[in-house]
Amino acid sequence: MKRDVGSLLFMDPGDGMGLVEQLLSSDAEISLEAARNIKNVVIGSKANKKAFIQHDIASSLVELLRREETSIDLAVEAVVILGSLARADDETVTILLAHSIIPLFLQGLKNSNRRLAEACIRSLRTFYISHQTPVDPIYEDTSNINCLIQLLCGTHVESECAAHILARCCQNSSHQTLLARSGLIEALVPLVGSSNPKLQLPALQCYAALSLENEIIADMMKTATFKNESLIEVLKRLLPGDKPDAIRLSAAKCLTNLCRAGALPTTDPLVQLKVLPCLVKLCKKDKDISIRAESAEVLGYLIEEDANLQQTAAIADHLIPTLANYLRKNNLNDEEYARMRETALKAFASLGASDEDIRKKIIETESTMDHVVMGIEDSRITVQLAAVKCLHSLSRSVHQLRTTFQDNAVWKPLMKLLQGASEEVLKVASSAVCNLLLEFSPSKESILEAGAVKLLVELTKHENNALRLNGVWGLMNMAYQSDENTKNRILEKLGTRQIFRLLEDVDTQVVMKTLGLMRNLLSGRDNIDHIMALHGRDVMCYLQPIIDETGPQIWEVKEQALCILGNIANGRTAKDYLMSDDGVLKRLKYYITQDNVKLKMAAIYCISNLAWSTDEGAPERQTVFRDMGIQKLLQDLSTTADPLLFDRVKTALQQFT
Repeated sequence: MKRDVGSLLFMDPGDGMGLVEQLLSSDAEISLEAARNIKNVVIGSKANKKAFIQHDIASSLVELLRREETSIDLAVEAVVILGSLARADDETVTILLAHSIIPLFLQGLKNSNRRLAEACIRSLRTFYISHQTPVDPIYEDTSNINCLIQLLCGTHVESECAAHILARCCQNSSHQTLLARSGLIEALVPLVGSSNPKLQLPALQCYAALSLENEIIADMMKTATFKNESLIEVLKRLLPGDKPDAIRLSAAKCLTNLCRAGALPTTDPLVQLKVLPCLVKLCKKDKDISIRAESAEVLGYLIEEDANLQQTAAIADHLIPTLANYLRKNNLNDEEYARMRETALKAFASLGASDEDIRKKIIETESTMDHVVMGIEDSRITVQLAAVKCLHSLSRSVHQLRTTFQDNAVWKPLMKLLQGASEEVLKVASSAVCNLLLEFSPSKESILEAGAVKLLVELTKHENNALRLNGVWGLMNMAYQSDENTKNRILEKLGTRQIFRLLEDVDTQVVMKTLGLMRNLLSGRDNIDHIMALHGRDVMCYLQPIIDETGPQIWEVKEQALCILGNIANGRTAKDYLMSDDGVLKRLKYYITQDNVKLKMAAIYCISNLAWSTDEGAPERQTVFRDMGIQKLLQDLSTTADPLLFDRVKTALQQFT
């Protein structure tokens, strides 16, 4: 006797087990009826979905789909049930994925029966709502991509689902290239150009994923057309306020990506007068939380590297107070609040990247700095990273470093973060520390006492280039105009071996900052003489190849090395290391004759210090320079039109008696 489906809606465990067993019945009608009953029971009920998962329904459904004799009707029901089960939660999706369900769905997409193909694409889309579902199976066979792109031209359901899946599965530059080569850019245009928001939205999301940080694809999108209208014009028509907010945001996101990838200049009126104001309006309090959060994130990305756009945004429709409101919890749940804080802090980081006045406005907005500090201490890495980015941006302000940052003691959570952060957070946090270690920052001494030297020295040994750079950069700032005690601490912790190892680094910027560190350590006569007395031979050994005229180093590196020699030349006894080396003196003469003014000035600075008239032994050194023809070269340069070079030459010539 058939049981009423209604009686199963609140089933006991025995009912579920019985239905699962019936799925594999040798009687096709019993199997089909069981499948339909299960479908009706699980739709809309998370508890029932979880109960059937415990009965290992996935194994039975997968077996049905693999049987050649399974009817289309039963296969459709099995696919629908699997899709419904996937709506329970990520844990359920993970259990289902262990049964290799995605390849079965992809195979079903190519079935000649459209009912089965549509059921497969619906369920496939459901699975890809969860980030537990891997994208790799999609790319294992190019026929999968071709099939999904073909389905963009199918029924509305097929088009919508295929676009959602493709948007979700476009995650890196390799995916972008493959999808573009497969014709996705052209296939999406009719969907964006349609008047159906259900088709437009996933198509726009596809374009956004395709164009992110990809110049080639951005240019391809720029030239795409729909009914003799450029895709850019189509996107522009989707920005006004009469369109759904999600459509406006996605269109603005596409145009933002095109702008950042260079397909649209930042000066384009479309960017300044349409895209930016659209994003600012979508940040307003009357919009949905998810729209507000993503709009702030996209806006931050749009203006991140353009000072003019930052200034335009800062005065656009009360944006700074609007973003500050994101930092108040109001009636948000914890996840929503975390997302709002993350995106607001990111947007503030972009807004304050270039302009002192904008940074001042952000910092003076009520409680902003308190929220930055709380964000650094947050357990969520997304909020933490956004807060550190914001701090790094705001720490570019000389005035705020001297006042607000000290008052808020932002260095405390930052130093704590440096001791156990992820690599991504560490990069930004160490950059912020570099700013806090500048000589005019009151935080500098506190950071030193908190163990900054040891932390930065460890960073100089990191395999990541950016972290090595920040480690050296921080030490360089720390050493600038510091006392002898601080310099000794740096030398003791870092060691000359590590300094010389950094001079051979593959990253030119690391070499530059290491030379800057050496230059700052070798300042002040007593320090110079002390360090050179201990390590002079090694210092000269590593500097000589850099200043060699045939060396491969770029001129900026050579300039730094020459400036270090200039500092050494300022020592009382250290200058003997230069005067006793004919090779070094010949190279100084060589650089005085070069066209590069920076190199010329650095070499003259060194000669000037060596020839300084009030120093002991100056006449003898001056005689050496006369005999080498260096004084004559300086006299020839005394007619230069370059005012900085003229002053440097004049000072040097004044030393000769």
